[in-house]
Amino acid sequence: MKIGSIILRDKPLLLAPMEDVTDFMFRSLCKEFGADLMYTEFVSSDALIRDIEKTKRKLKIEDYERPTAIQLYGKDPVAMREAAKIAEAAKPEFIDLNFGCPVKKIANKGAGAGLLKNIPLMLDITKEVVKAVNIPVTVKTRLGWDENSKNIVTIAEQLQDEGVDAITIHGRTRSQMYSGEADWTLIGEVKNNPRMQIPVIGNGDVNSPQKAADCFNRYGVDAVMIGRSSIGRPWIFKDIRQYLETGVAPEPISLEEHVEIIKRLLKNSVDSIGERRGILHTRRHLAVTFKGLKHFRQTKIKMLRSESIEEIFSILDSIKEDYKNSISPLYLHNNDEQ
Repeated sequence: MKIGSIILRDKPLLLAPMEDVTDFMFRSLCKEFGADLMYTEFVSSDALIRDIEKTKRKLKIEDYERPTAIQLYGKDPVAMREAAKIAEAAKPEFIDLNFGCPVKKIANKGAGAGLLKNIPLMLDITKEVVKAVNIPVTVKTRLGWDENSKNIVTIAEQLQDEGVDAITIHGRTRSQMYSGEADWTLIGEVKNNPRMQIPVIGNGDVNSPQKAADCFNRYGVDAVMIGRSSIGRPWIFKDIRQYLETGVAPEPISLEEHVEIIKRLLKNSVDSIGERRGILHTRRHLAVTFKGLKHFRQTKIKMLRSESIEEIFSILDSIKEDYKNSISPLYLHNNDEQ
């Protein structure tokens, strides 16, 4: 697959942009496990042009994680244009425009998926950003605002006409949020539209190697993007790659291996941004990472309330001991074939 001048391997696997998840510490682990392309957390165009330090920190990209895209969101074409210039100076491989975030504080203000209710404005923003930068510009969006406005086939053509280099489609409407099953049939329609000449990337409910292979084979997408199923489970990229290349399902990861991966993520976060912030950034992973272990509720509460890395490491070591020789519960929870 090719985005601008960036060439990725056949059937690439992409890490979705996720707020409070895809910081550079987590991206580094996903890269190690075989993710082909990474995206930053959501970057507010308004905050970026106001020089907000917390927002500027999201632009940090390490060389070992490349290629990486910076994802911008906002509703004002001028702000998005100026933010894109600032983002370009951070030297990402390309800029991604967020036209798909469904959360109320973004969508209800007309940004993210809110732009699905104002397609002319979406296109104006796209046009301004494409003109403003000298690197590829891509878009991530949804099928439409609601069940009565699934107009992604037309939107994709219009975005292509404005000069975007690739489009990622999450297989739900904004009204669905993350409920129900992702509908890949419309993603397939976009990919198979003879007018479309840019890569079409599919996203939504890819939680196993078998599901990823099915999305490639059935719908013909150029790449698959993985979001929530990577949280606490960065090895999913390695599992999928093995299955795509060999047709053999990967061996289940042990709980002991799982614990060590989470410990690495926590240590990297603490070493990079300090103990308090590092723990806060890792809690999203800790909250789901051992989902499915029996009698785990009180241990989980204790772990999420912990404020020192030593205490969390001690709890993680006790989990490893208490559930010795167990398979990772996330493997069983997410693998459709198990």
